[in-house]
Amino acid sequence: MNEIDHTLSAPRCPICGKARDEAFRPFCSKRCADIDLNRWLSGVYAIPVKDDEDEDGTRPADNDNNER
Repeated sequence: MNEIDHTLSAPRCPICGKARDEAFRPFCSKRCADIDLNRWLSGVYAIPVKDDEDEDGTRPADNDNNER
């Protein structure tokens, strides 16, 4: 009888690669969860954004430093 090794296809911790713990999903431990949180809070991770148009339908100028 062929048995499938579920450890090869099981989701892994995105920080260290160990098998994840359901209590800290998707991480393996509180330590890896805290590392990930610190990366978000310190700006290591960033979601790219596209500048939207201003409320009046125009894009703000790149050098909008006209305040004197």
